[in-house]
Amino acid sequence: MDVYIALVHFPVRNKHGEEVATAVTNLDIHDLARTARTYGVAGYSIVTPVSHQQALVERIVKHWVEGEGITYNPLRSEAFKRVDVQPDVESVIESIEKRTGERPLTIVTGAQLQENCIGYEALRNRVKTHDGACLILFGTGWGLSDKWIEGCDYRLPGINAAGPENKYNHLSVRAAVAIILDRLLGQRDLES
Repeated sequence: MDVYIALVHFPVRNKHGEEVATAVTNLDIHDLARTARTYGVAGYSIVTPVSHQQALVERIVKHWVEGEGITYNPLRSEAFKRVDVQPDVESVIESIEKRTGERPLTIVTGAQLQENCIGYEALRNRVKTHDGACLILFGTGWGLSDKWIEGCDYRLPGINAAGPENKYNHLSVRAAVAIILDRLLGQRDLES
């Protein structure tokens, strides 16, 4: 199965629950490209309807794939070949459909998700046995809008590394993506 990820900047919520668009950050572009390449993710989409932000992403990707970045750091260039920018989640899904010939399974995650979720091990097994592609949606801001949470095939619970008594859960999206990809795609050592 091919796994794709999308970092969604719209539609997401702000701390008041309002639907907003958040800003694209250079650090997210770089770090998630490298994480995606490390875990063998087939594609990494940055979702923003804001044309200036789309142009920024395209300029950064071009620098690493075609510009001076390709000779400066070939490993970074290899990671950036998986990055694209899309105006909305529907366009990401359509792009995957064009590549694979079928609609991907959609998976959503968020720090506050706890109900009606599939466990990480169950999803890991599903990903291994599914013949088609899957798309994991990561929200920015205060998480994806309800439309995408309710409309996805699977929901992953928020990461709770310290147990249920620890109520603090405010990981960066970069950290959350790395943890989730490791849980779903990382090698599991049986012996040291």
